[in-house]
Amino acid sequence: MRLQGKTAIITGAASGFGAGIAARFAAEGARVMIADINRAAAEAVANDLDAVAQTVDVADDESVRAMAQAAIDRLGHVDILVNNAGVTHLPMPMEEVPEDEFDRVLAVNAKSVYLTARHLVPRMKARGRGAILNIASTAGLSPRPRLSWYNASKGWMITATKAMAVELAPQGIRVNALCPVAGETPLLASFLGEDTPERRAAFLATIPLGRFSTPEDLANAALYLCSDEAGMVTGVAMEVDGGRCI
Repeated sequence: MRLQGKTAIITGAASGFGAGIAARFAAEGARVMIADINRAAAEAVANDLDAVAQTVDVADDESVRAMAQAAIDRLGHVDILVNNAGVTHLPMPMEEVPEDEFDRVLAVNAKSVYLTARHLVPRMKARGRGAILNIASTAGLSPRPRLSWYNASKGWMITATKAMAVELAPQGIRVNALCPVAGETPLLASFLGEDTPERRAAFLATIPLGRFSTPEDLANAALYLCSDEAGMVTGVAMEVDGGRCI
């Protein structure tokens, strides 16, 4: 029960890594808000975990403001924020990515971190503590070709994590990031372009441990970084990648 008495908002928590993190946090005693753009899926996960469901578009200021207020109303305060919601464009030459897809990737992967900080950091400062975890990617450390703007958005998130950590440390707020390799989540097919045995094999050949990451892998690392056990850890971009970035 390493998160007993803690509260947490997890964005994009209706599936994939977010759902795995939510399940582990709830099992460790946290009261969790499942925040997702897919209301029905968020409610389904929340019902399974005895958690709170909240619809949110993380790229929209008013929607994020409403999420933050709902968390205060339902949970009382916010100890942990996990910025997990993310999207990608399909693999293609950088100059062929449509402008609306570029805007969407940067809005969901980067602007969302600004918006959640805007509405939740002041509350954490007022309490003198908090933990923020940004779910970045190995793409931000060791970019793959044909995913250029997705790579850039995750590199932005890693730099933002370090900048936030330095600025917020005096207020008792820790900020870290996780950098997973691609996993068995709804985004996998988008990373591959087409989910075929051949493309999976080619992708797995770049991962020394020989497998994709799982929601459980991310949940284990997230639990550590958001718990008091990591009280001296801030500004870290932890690789959960089976050796991909070596």
